[in-house]
Amino acid sequence: MTRHSTLPGEFQLISRYFAPLAKGFPGAFGLLDDAAVIVPAAGHDLVAKTDAIVGGVHFLPDDPPDLVARKALRVNLSDLAAKGAIPRAYMLDLVLPGSVDEEWVAAFARGLAQDQGEYGVHLIGGDTDSTPGPIVVAIMAFGEVASGQLLRRRGARVGDIIYVSGTVGDAALGLAILRDGLATPDEISAAFLVERYRLPLPRVALGPRLIALASATIDISDGLIADLRHICEVSDVAAIVEASRIPLSPAARAVVSADPARLAAALTGGDDYEILFTAPPAAAGSLADLAREVAVPITAIGRVTATATESHGRVSTLNAMGEPLLFSTEGWTHF
Repeated sequence: MTRHSTLPGEFQLISRYFAPLAKGFPGAFGLLDDAAVIVPAAGHDLVAKTDAIVGGVHFLPDDPPDLVARKALRVNLSDLAAKGAIPRAYMLDLVLPGSVDEEWVAAFARGLAQDQGEYGVHLIGGDTDSTPGPIVVAIMAFGEVASGQLLRRRGARVGDIIYVSGTVGDAALGLAILRDGLATPDEISAAFLVERYRLPLPRVALGPRLIALASATIDISDGLIADLRHICEVSDVAAIVEASRIPLSPAARAVVSADPARLAAALTGGDDYEILFTAPPAAAGSLADLAREVAVPITAIGRVTATATESHGRVSTLNAMGEPLLFSTEGWTHF
């Protein structure tokens, strides 16, 4: 790493802020080596996932650094959860501009430490570098799942019910508050939506319990409609979604009630990091029991079909009168 004028050297930075995050994971070697070793439990497969968040794209320049760190970790844990995997460890690539000072790094590391304690994972390696551009945080997360039990996008079948965990649209509306000054009914609603944007809630308790219940899964990062289309494309099916059944938080519902056009942003804006999945009708009772056990709402929002009822792609979204809703975009695209 090229030395920043306001930061200590690379190895001092690692020793001071990141090596403590590796304690308790023998294969991390105290971050004193060039690689790490992960041995999954007997009868389990190792699952790997990497995602990056970029300043100005996935978080705002003035977002608190501890929340930036936690979001970077959680978006990867969310992917593991959607695969049915239990998280174990992660690697971190941290690319910083010269404007970042040591106080920022210290707060960033505290955020990682907080979520390590919450989710039972350890930092086991990575890299640091400098850039003339925005902050980039890239994490590779590792989990484990019983051999052959990985949940995938492929597997949705005609007649399956479409489900989603938690609520949808909060993060997109939270970003609109921060970036566009979206008005909300009250300050409590605004704070809730902003926190949902800055700090996702990966469904790590729910995901592994969906094994043997769900036929196809994905976590919602690009937007509910776009990510459902991903399932449909890989599974070679179509889907009908009933907009009136999509779960909205009280804060999001208040915003949409005041401005119905905001429903499109809620369904296509992304950053929800909830689990979207399909399951056969016979699983409904077990899913209701599971929702109570893990204290995470699970809502049926539609069904899998052989072909779309309308010509608008694989996913048809219908209003309360059964009429199709059309969106200018189905969700976030990187390019």
